[in-house]
Amino acid sequence: MKFQDIVASAVTNSFRSRLRTTLTVIAIFIGAFTLSITTAIGTGVSNYIDTQVSSLGSSDTMTVTRALEETTATDSGPAPYDPDAATGGGFGPGFGDPLTDNDIETIADIDGVMTVNPIVQVAPSFIAHDDGDRFQITVAPGPALPNPDLASGSALTSNDDASEILLPGSYLDALDLGDAEAAVGQTVTIGISDYLGEMHEVDATVAGILNESLFATGASLNQGLTDKLVEVQATGRPDSLPQRYFAATATFDTGANADDITALKDRLADEDFSGQTVADQIGAVQTVINGIIGVLNAFAVIALIAAGFGIVNTLLMSVQERTREIGLMKAMGMSSAKVFGLFSSEAVFIGFLGSALGVGVAIGLGSLLSNFLANTVLADLQGLQVLQFAPSSVTTIVLVVMGIAFLAGTLPARRAAKQNPIDALRYE
Repeated sequence: MKFQDIVASAVTNSFRSRLRTTLTVIAIFIGAFTLSITTAIGTGVSNYIDTQVSSLGSSDTMTVTRALEETTATDSGPAPYDPDAATGGGFGPGFGDPLTDNDIETIADIDGVMTVNPIVQVAPSFIAHDDGDRFQITVAPGPALPNPDLASGSALTSNDDASEILLPGSYLDALDLGDAEAAVGQTVTIGISDYLGEMHEVDATVAGILNESLFATGASLNQGLTDKLVEVQATGRPDSLPQRYFAATATFDTGANADDITALKDRLADEDFSGQTVADQIGAVQTVINGIIGVLNAFAVIALIAAGFGIVNTLLMSVQERTREIGLMKAMGMSSAKVFGLFSSEAVFIGFLGSALGVGVAIGLGSLLSNFLANTVLADLQGLQVLQFAPSSVTTIVLVVMGIAFLAGTLPARRAAKQNPIDALRYE
């Protein structure tokens, strides 16, 4: 009997007891369907987070702040206030002391830091368009977004003479800017108070409209507009007051690996600074998502293991029912290895059938559900396809289920292969 004959016979024999095989296939279908859906959710959410992370900052950029001092907080409550340890000019509890120009120079001299730029916070009071109503505006801290997720327009330019702004889509209706495409190129007015409280107005050009994001932090300004607002904001400030910064952005070698980045963080810590990459800042969110997906996948795997016991039961009963047939095949010269292969092939086919159906239905229903959610509940989160079926993941699921089925079928297949042909032929 050739290999193709064994496979063909295995497929045919699998349906000798249709009800028993169908129930086993349904059990495998449930496990494969669940595993496919949970894996697709993990892929969709992870891809969306990766897109958002890439829009927040470059992979070779690190946010540097003054390291937080250790507190004496205990499980019974917060640490008591120490007036001797308090310093003025900070940004409040939970933040380190502000950076100074000397700190910026110190960071620049640290080995591994290629460039460093202080993050100057600006606090505009309002934004308006064409002398219309004024609305509050929140500006994202840090430099201009390098790879913004845009609904229209383009990324901010590095031209210091230009004043450009990227606005969230929620500002379109409020400022009467029309749709996302129409808003690009229009001029908006930003109001900001100087050190003495006097209001000033600065015009800016809308370079693009940002898609809604899980990590949205407000409008993004190019360096030219930031410099103008900082200059206005500092008007009237006494020269004796030093410039202070919330944080700084430091760039490092794009070829740096995880160990290099860790070493750079250690060198920053030695100078009493703390460094975080964008991946570090989003890491907690990704960890929670991975944990949830892992738990859901565990339930799917448990269902597949239970289905494996169903395969064992199905094939053991099949071996018992076909004992005389097995004896006849061995009496006619079929080797034990081929008998083992025949029953193992039946197990693999049942696993393939259940997993293929589970994955196929998951892709069909999942794609419809994902598109429905993207156009309704998740419409504000542009680009989020909550279910994404990667070909590699789908293939892996089918192969894993077939592997589980093969392992489950080894016990019945081994029992069939060990049958004595004479005793098997006498079996009633």
